[in-house]
Amino acid sequence: MIPTIRRCRRLVTALAVTALTASALTFVTSPASAAPVLLSQGKPVSASSTENGGTPATAAVDGNAGTRWSSAAADPQWIRVDLGSSTAITQVTLNWETAYARSFQLQTSADGNAWTTIATASGVLGVQNLTVSATTRHVRVYTTARATQYGVSLWEFQVFGVRNTSGPIVRVAEFLADCPYSHRLPDDPIVAPNLPGASHMHSFFGNRTTNARSTVESLLAGTSNCNPGTDLSSYWVPTLYADNQPVEPTGTTFYYLGEGVRDDVIARIQPFPLGLRIVAGNAKATQPDASTISRWSCLHAGHVGASKDFVNCPSGTMLESYLDFPQCWNGRDLDSADHKSHMAYPVNADCPSTHPVPVPKLRQVLRYPVNGDPARLRLASGPGFTMHGDFFNAWPVDELARRVRDCINPIIKCGADGRP
Repeated sequence: MIPTIRRCRRLVTALAVTALTASALTFVTSPASAAPVLLSQGKPVSASSTENGGTPATAAVDGNAGTRWSSAAADPQWIRVDLGSSTAITQVTLNWETAYARSFQLQTSADGNAWTTIATASGVLGVQNLTVSATTRHVRVYTTARATQYGVSLWEFQVFGVRNTSGPIVRVAEFLADCPYSHRLPDDPIVAPNLPGASHMHSFFGNRTTNARSTVESLLAGTSNCNPGTDLSSYWVPTLYADNQPVEPTGTTFYYLGEGVRDDVIARIQPFPLGLRIVAGNAKATQPDASTISRWSCLHAGHVGASKDFVNCPSGTMLESYLDFPQCWNGRDLDSADHKSHMAYPVNADCPSTHPVPVPKLRQVLRYPVNGDPARLRLASGPGFTMHGDFFNAWPVDELARRVRDCINPIIKCGADGRP
């Protein structure tokens, strides 16, 4: 940025802060029955847009005041965090960067679709504490006007509340891992091991070291960007392109579920064996058919409906990809020639006799900051119906076993920490 622009930006900020100094914020207040705790750090987060790859939504909930989320230079914008379960919240703290919001709404949602505005406010440069009273799972900052010509930017987005340790346990067999985009390579350590550059372009999540030569040992010796950081597994998909430019998801959550089978089968679910490799979907599909597993939809635009191919998402929404991996294992093989035959999907709510071992259902949910004409879109593997996902299990054995025992088998909804 040249000096003249830098001086103008400081002047805009100074004038805006002066004008807002006398503004009074009014919020519903309620005394907490217990000391508030930070609920949002490291939780799944997504945003309407990002300025660039160095300012992702995850930077606003990473607990690091030196990293930030920054949006595109347009109104409106939003950033939302999933607390994992319905929770009483008492305070939201926003640490605004120089490019703060002149006005915004604080919103809550039980399901991430229908939103309720619980506060309307004017932003201020620096730390802004908002006292609130609500019980919710999702919290969103919805900005309606920028204070500068730049996009809105937050160093930190923190939600505080009272963690529910005595209320009813949600009867859902689930735990999750939030694993942001890590890197991009034309490698595939499952389909084309030890052959760098032999694959179409893939976007990798989780383990930062994944490449064509990855093994169980190398993954266990690597590092992960997942929440929880104990998940050293690697996840990857074909890279999405919009107008021939790569687009990476800003929301990346991998759910481990017990759904799709009877309760007595859920009680028998076993952890994935260390080193298990699974491919779900068909990269070589020539048309969508009954075997197409992946689905595309629009975040906050349920009326569009889900499709096996790309959909036209309205302005202000995001493109979503859902993919369920098979959850029945043959009990012997960590991989197979086609990378699929050692796994199977349930039949009549149970695992078939050929694949008798039930394991968690891995559900991959990706949210891409694109919308509009789907003709602009393609995957590195081809049309939308070629969407596929790869999973290389490198969870520490004891950690994965605990989550299956405490969350999946008893049908209890857990967060990224593997606890109710």
